[in-house]
Amino acid sequence: MSNSNLPERNNEGFLEDATDWTPKAATTIAAEDDITLNENHWEIIEFLREFYSAHEMSPPSNRLFVKAVKDALGEEKGNSIYLMKLFPGTPAKTACKIAGLPRPTNCL
Repeated sequence: MSNSNLPERNNEGFLEDATDWTPKAATTIAAEDDITLNENHWEIIEFLREFYSAHEMSPPSNRLFVKAVKDALGEEKGNSIYLMKLFPGTPAKTACKIAGLPRPTNCL
C-alpha cells in the first residue's frame, strides 16, 4: 500500500493487481479524475469487474467496451455518449482504471 492507503499502482494510475481493488480505492481513483461515483457508475464498474472475472481481461477497446455494455445492460447504457458522461475522456480506459482492472490494450 502507498501512503494514500491505496493498493500499488503503475505510472498511469492503474492497480498493479486487480485483486487488491476495493470500493474505497475506486472512490479515491475516481476523485482524482473529478468523478463522484453514483449508482450509474457503480453499475458499469460491477459489470467491468464481472467481465474481467469471466474473460481475465479488460474490454480491449472503447468500441468493444460499448458493445459489451450494450449486450449486458441494454441500448440505453450501451452507447458512447452515456459512457462518456460517466467516464470522461476515453470511457473504457477511465472506467477500467476506477474498476481496478488492467489498462485496455487498444486504448490510447
